[in-house]
Amino acid sequence: MKNNFEWHKEVERQWDGRADFWNENSKTMWEEGSRKTIIPFLQKHIKPESFITDIGCGDGYGSYKLHEAGYKVTGIDISPEMIERAKRQFKDVELTFRQGDLAGLDVEDESYDAIMAINCLEWTEVPADALKEMKRILRPGGKMCIGVLGPTAAPRINSYRRLYGEGVICNTMMPWEFETMTQEMGLKVLDGHGVYKRGVTDKQLKNLSKELQQALTFMWVFMLEK
Repeated sequence: MKNNFEWHKEVERQWDGRADFWNENSKTMWEEGSRKTIIPFLQKHIKPESFITDIGCGDGYGSYKLHEAGYKVTGIDISPEMIERAKRQFKDVELTFRQGDLAGLDVEDESYDAIMAINCLEWTEVPADALKEMKRILRPGGKMCIGVLGPTAAPRINSYRRLYGEGVICNTMMPWEFETMTQEMGLKVLDGHGVYKRGVTDKQLKNLSKELQQALTFMWVFMLEK
């Protein structure tokens, strides 16, 4: 039951258990799959040599892609197993990895020029608190590149059992809900784009409103400014 559900311990346990699967698939996601557009999108808004933290870095492949693009990167993840894999996999690369919980990061205020957090906020107990924490560690004028699972994303099934009153670690939200939350926190939306499943074409999308485009997404990627 929810009353006995310890969110942070359960998140750590489940992501430790998914480390093998994630490690097998992360390179493909970043190179040719659902995350292939993110680094080019980020480069349009964030200067090389910026200090970036990759929150929810998993096995570190996204952090590695940021490093390749010329950024100074620290990867943070709640899963100790993920962080150990990242350290082993990129031991010869100038990257820093550390275990941390987005509910309370051991990071000083205004430490980073930018943040990348892809499909991360959905796995926090109170997404609004997590977003406040990210805002706290970001310097004034800093940018956040945040990817939020869209309505058609299969990982949203991880939140289904909440309908039975059970504790779950996936706290899904709609892209338009996330955008409203960012505005209420005083963050500026600079840009965004959708990632879609196969079968959705540019021709189909071009005459739709942003809200309808978001309704079809696997993921919507936001660029925000503090």
